[in-house]
Amino acid sequence: MPTGSHRLDHGRAILAIRLAGGHLSFLLEARVLAVLLVLLSLIATLTALSLLSGKYPIALAEVLGALAGRGEPMLRMIVVEWRLPRVALAVLLGAALGASGAIFQSLTRNPLGSPDIVGFSAGSYTGALIVILLFSGGTYETALGALAGGILTAIAVYLLAYKQGVKGFRLIIVGIGGAAMLSAFNAWMIREAELQVAMSAAIWGAGSLNGLGIEQLVPVALMLAIVLPLTLLLSRPMRQLELGEDVARASGVDVNRIRGLLMLLGVALTALVTATAGPISFVALCAPQIARRMTRSPSVALIPSALTGALLLLIADWTAQHAFGLQLPVGVMTVSIGGIYFLWLLILEGRK
Repeated sequence: MPTGSHRLDHGRAILAIRLAGGHLSFLLEARVLAVLLVLLSLIATLTALSLLSGKYPIALAEVLGALAGRGEPMLRMIVVEWRLPRVALAVLLGAALGASGAIFQSLTRNPLGSPDIVGFSAGSYTGALIVILLFSGGTYETALGALAGGILTAIAVYLLAYKQGVKGFRLIIVGIGGAAMLSAFNAWMIREAELQVAMSAAIWGAGSLNGLGIEQLVPVALMLAIVLPLTLLLSRPMRQLELGEDVARASGVDVNRIRGLLMLLGVALTALVTATAGPISFVALCAPQIARRMTRSPSVALIPSALTGALLLLIADWTAQHAFGLQLPVGVMTVSIGGIYFLWLLILEGRK
């Protein structure tokens, strides 16, 4: 519990929180705290709605009983074994995409600098496809392939974009070209594969949470329990990098090392999502900018972006399951969200 807090006058409502007898302290903006609480409330509400909804509707009391280990075995199986892991995966994978998008948009200082745009998602998809189509790999082999593909793509894009340093705009342009080439290569691999394997890979490539359960939830949760805390530890130097390399170096930041670590963590988050559910587009692009506008922050922030990504993927998955009378891949809905986001950006830019 906080041992003390003081309100500071910086033109905005900011709380100085001191923990552990004043040995640990940090600043927390009141608006950011309010947005985080709203996002958590919406995630909890949509989680409950997802557990209640389906071809077999279940009352709230029965859901709570199933979660507590009571009720009929069939109800417990539907709630605990089928619906709960899918909802948990939507939250975790959405948070991973939101955090990954925040990392790359911060590094490039550009709202288009998400792993979707700069080619890292396509690279992860390529690595996963190679493992699936050529080696008939399982879940863990596919995850390693996606991670390797994302890292190799990141290295290639970084080296091609390097010219006396890496500028955000150059990185995005090189990444768009690389993503186009990788997408063409992915389409060729699927076309040349055996029909049944190619159909499975194409369906998986649409990005879907269908068929995922506790077997996928456990490794995803374990990986994110390692990667997300490491990412949060680098949030302060990430903010310092946004001020420019010279300012960051003057404040004691090892620019090349921190940038490399952030890129590695961002690629790892993207690759984990791709390996688990396929390439889910646009969440990493939209979530950080939506969070930034809600918090009215001058730059993207990791925790609001992660929670916004979790909420967006939950909304997309619930809509894909229940809004059209048939189950659609969640990637179809996230692409639709991305299209709406681009239209919104165009309208905003047109008013300036």
